[in-house]
Amino acid sequence: MAERIIKLPDVGEGIAEAELVEWHVKIGDIVREDDLLAAVMTDKATVEIPSPVEGEVTWVGAEVGDTVAIGSAIVKLKVAGEGGAAAEQSVAEEGAQEAPAEKPAAPPAPPKAEKPAAPAAPAKAAAPPPPPPKAARADAAPAQRRAPGEKPLASPAVRLKAREAGVDLRQVQGTGPAGRITHQDIDAFLLRGPEPVRGGGLVEQNAVTEVKVVGLRRRIAEKMALSKARIPHITIVEEINVSPLEDLRATLNKKPTPERPKLTILPFLMRAMVKALAEQPALNALYDDEAGIVRQHAAINIGIATQTPTGLIVPVVKHAEARDLWGCGIELNRLAERGRDGTATRDELTGSTITITSLGALGGIATTPVINHPEVAIVGVNKMVVRPVWDGTTFVPRKMMNLSCSFDHRVIDGWDAAVFVQRLKELLENPATLFVDI
Repeated sequence: MAERIIKLPDVGEGIAEAELVEWHVKIGDIVREDDLLAAVMTDKATVEIPSPVEGEVTWVGAEVGDTVAIGSAIVKLKVAGEGGAAAEQSVAEEGAQEAPAEKPAAPPAPPKAEKPAAPAAPAKAAAPPPPPPKAARADAAPAQRRAPGEKPLASPAVRLKAREAGVDLRQVQGTGPAGRITHQDIDAFLLRGPEPVRGGGLVEQNAVTEVKVVGLRRRIAEKMALSKARIPHITIVEEINVSPLEDLRATLNKKPTPERPKLTILPFLMRAMVKALAEQPALNALYDDEAGIVRQHAAINIGIATQTPTGLIVPVVKHAEARDLWGCGIELNRLAERGRDGTATRDELTGSTITITSLGALGGIATTPVINHPEVAIVGVNKMVVRPVWDGTTFVPRKMMNLSCSFDHRVIDGWDAAVFVQRLKELLENPATLFVDI
């Protein structure tokens, strides 16, 4: 018998090393010519390494995840024949099969006559019978179960095979190193089928659903990350007695018309912000932190954070300073509807100078709103609840609501932020002042 060393072949122009991502064999396995030994991954493709000869695996030179240099020994086989010439040959002489991407050209195999011949019989006649699938072998190691929630280990080629066969890899137990799923495991699973779920009682659930972050959700994620990474937030929470405002709102909503539709609390808040921002224009601004410039805007364009079936969007009520209470309400309703049905234009979703965020009845006692970069302030509306309030002589029921307001502390001092919040409180607790210039 002789030893044959299989080396990692040249898997692409200019590539000096590759990552070993899968073993198809283990020590003691009998392989035939062209059986797959391993798979390696470069930055361009996954390449499967075949065996150039028949033999028994006696040594493997790396573990899954290792980086292997081109030309390094990766497998040793015990083959029929004698002499040292076989030990010097490598799979580079035989070529490599690339899957599933483009295949590097393989030089022609050496003539069969040059192969060491078995002393007793022709090599082909003496070849051992093909081994059964690994999953079916009696001496195969038991499948190594993954921990709950653990991602299945498999090479790109195996994942492609599973997708094409409609196999969920989370249901397949791997027999490879560290529980890695092999091609033979997929074949065995297709023959056997998934394990039946135990009936009755409580059943463990180990499924993990991967959801790729794309489209609107990715843009939201990027915007939130930008805001939190760049803006040092300061948040002030103040409670507001909205009983007078709610009484006024109920009165105004008794006889709605197309010109004066029913009002939510938001148009009142918008008018309060217009008055407060006229006194503190530094809060109605955009901060270009790269240029080091704060741009204060005369136009008060209020973004309204709106939940839609596809995610959060921010339609913008332009020129709130030029709209009365019902004008704000009409535009707010129009934009919210267009946002929810997906017809809002780019112009309707951009250009805000300050934002309102509200979860309505779902809102908590207090929130910490994230500023809509590059704005410098955001006003958060929390849920309204009836609470006992001390009026100086006794406790009386009052409708109370907290405002949570965040500010960019780089350009807005805590004092100025507190002045703004207190002005909103004063206006909302005395709603008649929203209709007069004081």
